[in-house]
Amino acid sequence: MTSTVLSHLKPLNAEPATVCATASAPRLSLDPALNRRAVVDGVWWPRSRDAAAELPALIAAVDLRLDRVTLRVGLYKDAWDDIPSRVPARGRLVRVGWFLHTDPRLITLIFARAEPVVLLVVPPGTPEGPATTALGLAGRDTAGLGLDDILSIAAD
Repeated sequence: MTSTVLSHLKPLNAEPATVCATASAPRLSLDPALNRRAVVDGVWWPRSRDAAAELPALIAAVDLRLDRVTLRVGLYKDAWDDIPSRVPARGRLVRVGWFLHTDPRLITLIFARAEPVVLLVVPPGTPEGPATTALGLAGRDTAGLGLDDILSIAAD
């Protein structure tokens, strides 16, 4: 991955990443820096593999937290069930693209005039301890760590 300076982006607040804990809110944690040195910009722990059910809340949460508008979502086809070509989110339809040559553990949100956000997906059904640890890692500097490293740290 090449490094990119993102000085034109609106910075997140300097507080540590927060994890949504309500039953309906997406379990999502974003790196407050979004500095592009890490392999992922955040971690998401969906409740199911149903893309049609999970993506609208994720898109809305990312849009609100980053003050951006998601235009498209890219995901690995075989990692998800019920992948629509578009999903409703915040009063509009967002395009969903599926791919067979991407990492199944990642999901990418693409915006207008901003770098994409890449999230590590903690599989639904993962025990709460490791999943919560993975969510917490998103708020720390994970530069130099690969996906396997992050998941290994979370599992310990």
